Amino acid sequence: MAQFTIAHLYPDLMDLYGDRGNLLCLKKRLEWRGHECLIKSVGLGEALDIDDTDMVFMGGGSDREQALVYGDLITRADSFIAAIEAGLPVLCVCGAYQMLGEAYIAADGKMLKGLGFFNFITRGGEPRLVGNVLLEAHLAGRNTSVVGFENHAGRTYLEDPRLEAFGRVVKGYGNNGQDGSEGIKYKNLIGTYLHGPLLPKNPAVADFFINAMAKRRGLTSEITPLDDSIENFAHQQVKLKILSS
Repeated sequence: MAQFTIAHLYPDLMDLYGDRGNLLCLKKRLEWRGHECLIKSVGLGEALDIDDTDMVFMGGGSDREQALVYGDLITRADSFIAAIEAGLPVLCVCGAYQMLGEAYIAADGKMLKGLGFFNFITRGGEPRLVGNVLLEAHLAGRNTSVVGFENHAGRTYLEDPRLEAFGRVVKGYGNNGQDGSEGIKYKNLIGTYLHGPLLPKNPAVADFFINAMAKRRGLTSEITPLDDSIENFAHQQVKLKILSS
């Protein structure tokens, strides 16, 4: 049995759409395999030992919250990007995803500076891109469908050759409603616009992160498959509903 630590960055500011369910999903799927999982909340100015962290999660927030978080997060930027380069599993949703790029440029021209980890920008626009999403993704050598829900005004345009999309849009808008991409994937980091219970709806994505955490600990033989018949049935029902809408 191992204990895994997942850092939840700024849960009081970056939790606009109830993305915490993703953490609960990871915790239960680790516990079902006989492991322990500690979810550590990290607020503004609070210590984060990135070297003793198995995964980082940050959810979405409004422009105001993003500006507050940026001032704190930039002080952690060097250690954070170094950990990402070393394979730290990271899930960033919506506003947190946008902050990984160079900037967010609002519709009125106001610019929020990003962390600059990757070469992409996000531009605000109308109408908002809202609705259910179906993706085709490639994770850990396997193709899988991904279902979710998006609600964002930003249009993200990827210009970094190191990045691949998290998935290709089958139905929905994705990064910008134009090029068919959704999110980003880089090593063990995923940035996405898919809100709410992304991981409960998509056990294959949850296990992508769990396997990445375990591999970094040398514990891959202890991460056994789970009986996901109920989860997969629910996933298929959501998928069929999206396709028929």
